[in-house]
Amino acid sequence: MSLPPQDIRPLHKSRFRRPGIYWLPNLFTLAALFSGFYAIVQAMNERFEYAAIGIFAAMVLDGLDGRIARLTRTQSDFGAELDSLSDMVAFGVAPALVVYTWALRDFAFSKTVPMLGPWLSTRLGWIAAFIYCACAALRLARFNTNIDVVDKRYFQGLPSPAAACVLAGLVWAVNEWQVKGVDVKWVAWALTVFTGLTMVSNLKFYSGKDINLRKSIPFSVLVGIAMGFVFLFVSASTLPELLFTVFLLYLLSGYGLWLMERLRKRAPPDPH
Repeated sequence: MSLPPQDIRPLHKSRFRRPGIYWLPNLFTLAALFSGFYAIVQAMNERFEYAAIGIFAAMVLDGLDGRIARLTRTQSDFGAELDSLSDMVAFGVAPALVVYTWALRDFAFSKTVPMLGPWLSTRLGWIAAFIYCACAALRLARFNTNIDVVDKRYFQGLPSPAAACVLAGLVWAVNEWQVKGVDVKWVAWALTVFTGLTMVSNLKFYSGKDINLRKSIPFSVLVGIAMGFVFLFVSASTLPELLFTVFLLYLLSGYGLWLMERLRKRAPPDPH
């Protein structure tokens, strides 16, 4: 017995209907991806201040897309995959290329470093940039596979957005002081490698995910937040240095937590 035409049509539509995607959170993710791409283009044009600003903009947009998805209940596997790809470009490839173009490529034109030889001496720049880029990829892959088993209060290893902002902050702050990247190439090299390796370490970094925005806070805390906004407004002229200092301190905070845990384990037990 054949079905009437009106019964066949809905079955045909449901069988071949394609699942849609949520546009709002993915729009922010694509904006973060564009910011990373923008940073790469500006670095190629040697406009390093704009390149650094692009990475910081990507960090802000990356922090918004997940929160918007949770608030609007539009989380999806597609959004999670797109976010990872965007993070790799904005916080892996872009910072590595920006710092390489700014300071590290000068190693290719430098004199041979004693004890290293001519081959390694001229390739130190892109080796450091690749170490950072590879560590960012490994960090993102580990985060995606361990997302359900780690302590939500802490990140395992330095988050890639914070790592990218450390390098972008260095480029922006030094550029504000009218110092060329070639003059601080060894500082840039060391910080690039150090930041990259910290991303794949097992150090704990506070995530802030246990902060409950619906919980009441003391009045003094609200006053402190207001004073913080005033401080940011007053120090707008030194914003690059301030951002670099903040993210550098966050980078070092993981080592501080590790040291505190080591000292706590070595401390003698309380007799009481």
